[in-house]
Formats: sequence, C-alpha cells, structure tokens
Amino acid sequence: MPDLHPFIAGLPKAELHVHHVGSASPRIVAELASRHPDSKVPTDPEALADYFTFTDFAHFIEVYLSVVDLVRTPEDVRLLTYEVARDMARQNIRYAELTITPYSSTRRGIEEKAFMEAIEDARKAAETELGVVLRWCFDIPGEAGLEAAAETTRLAVDLRPEGLVSFGLGGPEIGVPRPQFKPYFDRARAAGLHSVPHAGETTGPQTVWDAIHELGAERIGHGTTSTQDPELLAYLAEHRIALEVCPTSNIATRAVTDLDAHPVKEMVAAGVLVTINSDDPPMFGSDLNNEYAVAARLLDLDEAGLAQLAKNAVEASFLDPAGKAELSAEIDTYTAAWLAR
Repeated sequence: MPDLHPFIAGLPKAELHVHHVGSASPRIVAELASRHPDSKVPTDPEALADYFTFTDFAHFIEVYLSVVDLVRTPEDVRLLTYEVARDMARQNIRYAELTITPYSSTRRGIEEKAFMEAIEDARKAAETELGVVLRWCFDIPGEAGLEAAAETTRLAVDLRPEGLVSFGLGGPEIGVPRPQFKPYFDRARAAGLHSVPHAGETTGPQTVWDAIHELGAERIGHGTTSTQDPELLAYLAEHRIALEVCPTSNIATRAVTDLDAHPVKEMVAAGVLVTINSDDPPMFGSDLNNEYAVAARLLDLDEAGLAQLAKNAVEASFLDPAGKAELSAEIDTYTAAWLAR
C-alpha cells in the first residue's frame, strides 16, 4: 500500500468521540500536575507514557479519574480546552464534538457558571484563532450513579452553554445498566439535545439495544460488540445510527485483544455508518490522524476511501446543514486536488 500518512495529515476532518480531559497532551497533564503537587500524576511528560499503560478497562478509569482531579480551577479548564483545540488544529480537524463531564469539575469545587464561561471562552477563541469549530457533549459519569445523572442533566438543561449539542453516558458499562438513565435522557432530549451514549464497549449487544430503546441513542459510543448480533447490525444500518469507532482505544483498554481482531470490518460490511475517532488520544499514544491510518489498514482503504470515512463523520455529526455541506465540499476539493497530482 502507498504511504497514506501525508494524505491523512492534510485531510479536513471531523471528530465525534473524543474526551475533554482525556485529550490533554502530556505537556498539559504535566503542567496541571505541577500546579497541583498533591496529585500522584507524574510531572514529567516522558514518565506519563508508563503511567498511561493500562492493565484493563477498570485501571484505565482509575488513571483517567486521577487526571480529571488535576482540573480544579476555571483557569485549568480554559487552558485544557484551548490546548485540546490547538492539537486538533495541527491535525486539520475542522469540527469536533468534545465530550465533557461537568459533574467531575463542579463536584471538585469549580463554580458551575465559571466552568461554563471557561469552556465557552476557549471555544470561541479556538474558532477565531485556530479555525477549529468545537461543540460540546455533556456526559454522565456512569460510575457516579444517579446523583451524577441528575446533576449533569440540570447543568445541561438549566445552564446550557451555547456550544452544547448532545448528551452522553460514559464510564464503565459493567454494573451500570443503561435503562436507569432513561428519565435523564428523556429530559435532555426534550430540551433539544441529541443522545450519544457509550454502549457495547465492554458489555454485549444488549447494552446497545438498551441505549437505542431506552435512551433514544442517535449515535453509539464504541458499539464494539454490535457485530455479535446480526439483527442489531441490520437495525443500526437501516436507521443510520452511527458507531463512533475508536480502534486504538479498544486495544489499550483491552476491550479488543488486538487490532487484527477489531470488528470494524464487519461493521462496514453490514452497511453501518462508521466514524473513526481517537477517544482519549494522548492516553493511548495516538491521535485522529493515526486512527485514520489504522482504519486504512484494517479496511484496505485508499485516498478516496479515507475521504469517504471523513465524510461519514460529517454526516453523523450535529453540525448544521450548511456547515456539513461546506466541510464535505472541502474534503472533496482536497481529495480531488491530491489525486490530480
């Protein structure tokens, strides 16, 4: 196969499944750790590679929460958010729906209005200065239970920031059944937010069905085990419920044994709308460009195939119709110029 990395690097892209704190680069994590020396997180960026080596999904959650604990002030929030956008700009990510867990910050003492102002200030600066359009998904940390669900819903509905477009559910799936969150998703959806829960990452297809039927899911975070149920795959394909696939993440958290065993090929073969994402990129030693290269290998894609993958993300996004048309046209123009060389 030709080296597709140069094409991928310049390809305009959208990203739909990427976490706010999980996108903090080693440089930013180290800076935050230095600000808060009572944390066990290393202050040496090089030492973070070992710290971000996970034994299983539960260990990943433990490490993730230790990084969450570094974000303690509105200034921390603003720094993190803007620097995430800077890393996206370097990858030619034009639009991203960043998953934010406000409950994790407000329960640590950040005043809720100051939190909203910090992310919005960073969002506006990122669009003006970096050319990256950010939108928010507020997600419930499932491990924190129904108290967190109620608080996240209140923050999303009553204090809704301008950039908020969707409502999610993250954290561990085992022992955290999706149906219990139905009242909170009902309220968020009634307020006009889109439903994008994680499901089927470390549990079976029934979790995905629950996300669809109980939570009104319009996209599914991961959905890795959907391939175990042909009826579910057919339903996802028919209803254009996109899967937010994160290959390297699935290996790092041991949700999938290795890349060659990843079920993304079966998803595509079944006609499911597949998008490629990086999830928590620095924690997994990856980024969106790398995930596109991984997808190219797993799906045997050329430049045109990668461009279509980029357009899948645009289609599945909650960008407005004019924005979708503009970004899709930019992808087509870039690809045509590349292939004409």
